[in-house]
Amino acid sequence: MAFQVFITEDAENDLEDIVTYIASHDSPQAAERVLARILDIADSLSATPTRGTPPKELRALGDREYRQIFFKPYRLIYRIVEATVVVYVIADGRRDMQSLLARRLLGG
Repeated sequence: MAFQVFITEDAENDLEDIVTYIASHDSPQAAERVLARILDIADSLSATPTRGTPPKELRALGDREYRQIFFKPYRLIYRIVEATVVVYVIADGRRDMQSLLARRLLGG
C-alpha cells in the first residue's frame, strides 16, 4: 500500500530556511542538490514509512508515535496517520532538537 506524504507548513518553512542558508553560505547549486535530496527522501516514505526510528529526544519522554529519517545532518521528523505520512519537522540535527521538538510537537 502506498502512503500519501504531506509536508506541513512548518516543515516547508524549515526546508526554505535550510535552502536559503545553503544558497547564501555555499552556492545556489548546492542548495538545489540538498533540496532535491530531502524531497526525494520525503517522497520515499510513501513506500516504506515504518523504516524510520523514534527520535531519541521523544523516546526519552515515552513518545514513540513520531519517527525520523536522516539525510545528515538533516532530520525529517514525521508521524504515520492512517494512510498518510505527515512530515512535521525538517531540521539540522545539530540544533537544539529537544527544545524544537518539545515546542513544535508537544506544545511545550
